[in-house]
Amino acid sequence: MFYLCTKIEYNLRMSPVFRRESEYTFKIYSNEEERMHIHVIYENHEAKFWLEPAVELAKNSGIPEHKLNEIRKIVEKYADRFKEQFREHIGKRIDD
Repeated sequence: MFYLCTKIEYNLRMSPVFRRESEYTFKIYSNEEERMHIHVIYENHEAKFWLEPAVELAKNSGIPEHKLNEIRKIVEKYADRFKEQFREHIGKRIDD
């Protein structure tokens, strides 16, 4: 049987999870731009937040505004850890 999955489902399976909190999954995808950022999955939607020079919403694909406000607070709380994880993840990718 052949199963088609959405881009978000594929990314959830293929990329490491850096944090799960509440109903959100925080991930960093390989082979993307070098500017530090984190992707957030909520239900079947996704947002991307820049981590530098400050936490800022880069892109939103369907997450409601009130949820984005919750997510921003979580990203701000863990921004330093996400930056460390981003450097570690990208470093592994570059060294492979």
